Amino acid sequence: MSILTFHRKKTRDVGCGYYLFISSWISICLIIILLIKFWQLLLSQMTILTNRSFVNFNCILLDVSIKVLIAFNDWLDTCVCIERAITVSKGVKFNKNKSKQISKWVILIILIVTILTHLHDPIHRQLIDDIDIDEKRIWCLVQYPSSSIKTWNSFITFVHFLMPFIINLLSIIFIIISIARSRSNLQRRTPFIDHLRLQLKQHKSHLIASCVFIVIALIRLILSFSSGCMKSPNKSWLFLIAYLISFLPSMMTFFVYILPSKVYKKEFNTSVLQKIGRIRALF
Repeated sequence: MSILTFHRKKTRDVGCGYYLFISSWISICLIIILLIKFWQLLLSQMTILTNRSFVNFNCILLDVSIKVLIAFNDWLDTCVCIERAITVSKGVKFNKNKSKQISKWVILIILIVTILTHLHDPIHRQLIDDIDIDEKRIWCLVQYPSSSIKTWNSFITFVHFLMPFIINLLSIIFIIISIARSRSNLQRRTPFIDHLRLQLKQHKSHLIASCVFIVIALIRLILSFSSGCMKSPNKSWLFLIAYLISFLPSMMTFFVYILPSKVYKKEFNTSVLQKIGRIRALF
């Protein structure tokens, strides 16, 4: 649904549109990779998929791809918030064409940096055979040989998981206060606090989303630092739920950015109507 919206040129008249367009494609890629990982894990645990080289390849490729894509998507969302804050700050002086040009370079730089900061992960991934009395399992685990690599991994994990959402929240707060102050200067009869309340009401969905995403980021952070294989069904389900929740921010583009926006929502409706019209024309 997000791709339908941001595929249209009108939604990409500034850099935000490009960030959200790429973010929409990342969401699709994550769903596909997650489905592949699910079936690969299921088949390997059922000993239907026994090719160790293939399982090892997926162990390295899929998990790292998921990490990179989630981090990439989170930083793109951060870029959206930062650009909106800059737009509010500059006002009419904001250059849309320059914004589009910068966004393309920013997307490329973020992708490269995200990949580079995750290169240590696939190097230290390996398959571990967990042989029990009545069952045999193969786990894909990361084992770092030195404390320096562990420290680096912890630092990178913290940066990629928490920093984007903290910046998002701060950007939204900046936008709310800036707009309220600007309108208070223009409409002096209305107190600043009233303008602030109005902006809080208008940006409520973004604030709530940012706070929820920070909580999810904390869950992901705890999950990333937890290690070991859990054989207890309760713990396994808890781990699985927490793992799936970590994908939510990457899947929420439509609800966080399109539905609250009149412009994006209008373009989405137009795109859907066009698609329906084309389908009807075929019959």
